[in-house]
Amino acid sequence: MNNINGSCLCGNVQYSTFAEPLMTAVCHCSDCQKQSGSAFSVNVLVPTEGFEVSGPGLCSYASNGGSGLPVQRFFCSTCGSALYSAVTTLPGLFVLKAGSLSDPSAFKPAVHLWCASAQPWVAIDRSLACYEQAPSE
Repeated sequence: MNNINGSCLCGNVQYSTFAEPLMTAVCHCSDCQKQSGSAFSVNVLVPTEGFEVSGPGLCSYASNGGSGLPVQRFFCSTCGSALYSAVTTLPGLFVLKAGSLSDPSAFKPAVHLWCASAQPWVAIDRSLACYEQAPSE
């Protein structure tokens, strides 16, 4: 895979990495629903090593996730676009918001998380791995 690039809606904040993505997941947790303004969030997991962010206006917000542990969500202070998260239960990884990628078409989901929180009108592809919450270690 080539370099992975992404940005916010207004273009003030950009990110990139040469690291290979580890997985693409659809998260149906209530936090991702609120943060995305939608029924779910499509997330691409990448190593933090080699991840670069540039541009003014990167902000973050921390809250406790479903595990009870902190999740740091990064977004643009100008346009509010969600860009990526740092999840305490996933050390050494960032969770990129697929909608912020320059070309999200190459990232097909492999798993659905927090299906217990999914909106009843969302059709979940049950041929993929599905977890009612997050998979336990």
